[in-house]
Amino acid sequence: MFAPRVAVASLSGESDAAWADAAVPHVGAAFLGGVALDEPAQAAARDLVARGRSEFLADDPVGFVAAQLDSLDEFGGEDRFVAVNVRATSPDPIRAVAAVCADRGAGVEINAHCRQDELCAVGCGETLLRDSDRLAAYVAAAAESGASVGAKVRAEIDGVDLPNLAATLADAGADWLHVDAMDSEAVIADVAAAAPDLFLVANNGVRGRETATEYLDYGADAVSVGRPSDNPRVLRRVRTAVDDWFAGREDAAESGDESEVSA
Repeated sequence: MFAPRVAVASLSGESDAAWADAAVPHVGAAFLGGVALDEPAQAAARDLVARGRSEFLADDPVGFVAAQLDSLDEFGGEDRFVAVNVRATSPDPIRAVAAVCADRGAGVEINAHCRQDELCAVGCGETLLRDSDRLAAYVAAAAESGASVGAKVRAEIDGVDLPNLAATLADAGADWLHVDAMDSEAVIADVAAAAPDLFLVANNGVRGRETATEYLDYGADAVSVGRPSDNPRVLRRVRTAVDDWFAGREDAAESGDESEVSA
């Protein structure tokens, strides 16, 4: 889906086009956003801002997404990928933003991850993990546009079978799954086994060789850096670790060491 297999992950109110462009030397993908698309999601975002959280607030959120994608200067190249993480309480605004993204060769990432009370109260964020039918409907609505579609999800939610959810989203038209593994890194292996056709991006605590290698060993196709995504030293460490891991796989394949390739 992209190369190098390192992404920078959306941070509310911070992950814009300039942030993505700054990461260019180190990553193959950037997930902008999150962007609240409809009035209930925007009201929740305004409440978050009122208590000191950074959020993107725009009178025309779909237009804002278009402007951000159009203003990307450096984040380009045949193998690089950009998507926009979005929040909504119905499929229609997701269809609208997906059309904008499709026209620009970008993807749409449905936010089923944020856990702030204000967002959950209106049905956004991690509440979607317990409403798989609605989340799958959002994925399907975005996929109608022809854009690449994924979802960002969170592990360690009571009553949520993440591998089963991954398979459901793949059936709905998802191309990737962006998993915040929390403290359950091994869930990556379960998700990879349940939905092998999804491109799997592992997130949480990715800071260098140890964390990146652990996720890749569990079956992730790529890793993403969240909070330190504006720190070039962290991005450089992660990029080196990921490049080394894939180079080792290539060397093993060329030497015929099947045990190493399948490990």
